[in-house]
Amino acid sequence: MISRLFRPVKEGFRGVIRHGAMSLSSATAVTLTLIIISLFLIFTVNVRQFTEGLEQTITINARVDFDHESAEEEDRIALAISEIDGVGNITYYTKDQEFEYYLDSFEDERTRQAMEPFRDNNPMHDAFYVEVTDGTRLEEITKKIEEIEGIFDTNFGGQSAVQLIHMLRTIRIGGGILALALSILAIFLIQNTIKLTILARADEIAIMRNVGAKNGFIRSPFVVEGAIIGAIGALIPMAITYYGYHYLYELTGGYVITKMFTLIKPVPFAWQLALVLLVLGMVVGLIGSFFSVNRYLRWKR
Repeated sequence: MISRLFRPVKEGFRGVIRHGAMSLSSATAVTLTLIIISLFLIFTVNVRQFTEGLEQTITINARVDFDHESAEEEDRIALAISEIDGVGNITYYTKDQEFEYYLDSFEDERTRQAMEPFRDNNPMHDAFYVEVTDGTRLEEITKKIEEIEGIFDTNFGGQSAVQLIHMLRTIRIGGGILALALSILAIFLIQNTIKLTILARADEIAIMRNVGAKNGFIRSPFVVEGAIIGAIGALIPMAITYYGYHYLYELTGGYVITKMFTLIKPVPFAWQLALVLLVLGMVVGLIGSFFSVNRYLRWKR
């Protein structure tokens, strides 16, 4: 008799434990997935920073022909270059400035003195240094500049610069795709875990239906629960991302290999990324729960 009286209590206690274990399993799945997503986001965003920094350092050197070094001709050339789509800032250097820059490239004073006699008969050209807004269009813009009357020749660093920019952009896109794929994986994991939770609470859902509850009323607590599970699962990745990125920035001194590849400063990037992970965790949990409940309710109908 006593065991019968306590049987509902035992069953309820077991249900709570089982439900808690499933929720913990979902939160753990979200945690592990978001940690991986965080790593890919840090990598992808910084690669974008690297790419933009590299593009800013690459310029097209367009030298003016000796026969077109008058002020009128060079104004015409500058205007023609500025009208090319994709061209950014244009800097003009006279042949004297170019010669000084050439001399400064020699550290040996004797070599510099040996070059001084050429100053009076300067072999350098007036030149335009052209920045581009899109590094992948370097070759295209260079060819258009070469077609302008009065341009002697052009130089932009060769195929190695173009290939490096393309490689970094490909890596960046690949990182974004992987982060998206991991988000979909997290939705799938939560969906399956919530499905088990729903099946374990089938009696509760049946009672709700018997008293006339609509699907929206039945669905709402599960959806809210999924969002809460996603938020709980995001707490550890948020902490790891925030403090881990600060540590990484201090450890590397803010750059990778060379100062051309600088990391994004932790403030405000680290806490912005942590906020993204929180929102992503909640959205993933909400979507996973929504689809799982919908499938169950549709099947029961």
